[in-house]
Amino acid sequence: IHFYKRLCVGKMIHSLFIVNQSGDIFLEKHWKSVVSRSIVDYFFDAQNKAESPVDIPPVISTPHHYLIPVYRNSLYFVSVCMTEVPPLFVVEFLHRVVDTFEDYFNECTESSIKENYVVVYELLDEMLDNGFPLATEANILKELIKPPNILRTVVNSVTGKSNVSETLPTGQLSNIPWRRAGVKYTNNEAYFDVIEEVDAIIDKQGATVSAEIHGYVDCSVKLTGMPDLTMSFVNPRLFDDVSFHPCVRFKRWESDRILSFVPPDGNFRLLSYHIGSGSVVAIPVYVRHNLTWLQGGTSGKLDITVGPKQTMGRNVEQVKLEIPMPKSVLNCTLTSNQGKYSFDPVSKLLVWEVGKIDLTKLPNIRGNVNLTSGSSPASTNPTINVYFTITQLAVSGLKVNRLDMYGEKYKPFKGVKYITKAGRFQVRM
Repeated sequence: IHFYKRLCVGKMIHSLFIVNQSGDIFLEKHWKSVVSRSIVDYFFDAQNKAESPVDIPPVISTPHHYLIPVYRNSLYFVSVCMTEVPPLFVVEFLHRVVDTFEDYFNECTESSIKENYVVVYELLDEMLDNGFPLATEANILKELIKPPNILRTVVNSVTGKSNVSETLPTGQLSNIPWRRAGVKYTNNEAYFDVIEEVDAIIDKQGATVSAEIHGYVDCSVKLTGMPDLTMSFVNPRLFDDVSFHPCVRFKRWESDRILSFVPPDGNFRLLSYHIGSGSVVAIPVYVRHNLTWLQGGTSGKLDITVGPKQTMGRNVEQVKLEIPMPKSVLNCTLTSNQGKYSFDPVSKLLVWEVGKIDLTKLPNIRGNVNLTSGSSPASTNPTINVYFTITQLAVSGLKVNRLDMYGEKYKPFKGVKYITKAGRFQVRM
């Protein structure tokens, strides 16, 4: 460990600032010396130049620091590093921080963080030691720091005690640090959600420019004792790239393409995977669109229809289209046969919330787009951002073959659910 720390000297997270949508820094944490808040001005400069949060550079270089921001739940988590550091190391840690907050407080929002300032600082102290990740597993953290509840908060405020445990977690010293000892449940159950997000760019003619799938298997495992699970897939060769939870035995995966693991207790992400352009990615929805500007340039006609495509007969739900209109647009007067639309005259964002696609009458929106007086239409048409959810379908065709348990004698209840969602799904007009 000392040798590793000498190798990585200076390669650590120095400070963390959490910024809300209004640009207010409402929480800061320093693991070494205090870094001035003014360092975040470099992040604000990059934010102002970006069209959307996802366009902010992943690493922002300053004369003496590197800023690595992550955007989650309408909040920016901006980390400060003093020297060059592997950026993905920091990005992964920041996402783990957000996941931990969600696990503790059921949500990670500005209000939930402010209501639990004490627990937040205790968690950050345990998760990072001198700038290096230490305890990031939910099971370990919950034994170290008890999740907040009303009774514990009242008792702590009266007695002056903290949520931090006085004893070391049982898993911390074992070779399975992600699972605590002596787990007991009346009902033994294991649920697995196979979730796939489709990232795609569709051109004006409806042809696919690029398409890939980012998938993950989220688990909720409540099993007594120390179960040993194996999971096999019908078609594991689909995966282009796979990232595992530390509980997975990698050698078994390499040799047999079988996931063998002792699961953490509770909720966790078993694996993340990527299916790239080498495979043919099915596009589950199509968008027919037409935006034409009338002669004279004071207004235009918009007509959009959305429908299902390659969904294996499953319903397409939670459909939403977002169109960032040109700055010259004054307002939109539209009529939709399904759902409702809104247009923000400040941000110029047109949002059409369709909901569930009705196959008997495909959703359509049409009408006029009016320009401000004296302005001319933009040289290029905007891009449509599409959002949707399809339950009981993994669009890649991935399927869990079987799930077996060893090491315990009881028979657990097991369930697998498949969900396909839109990631960055864009249609060019």
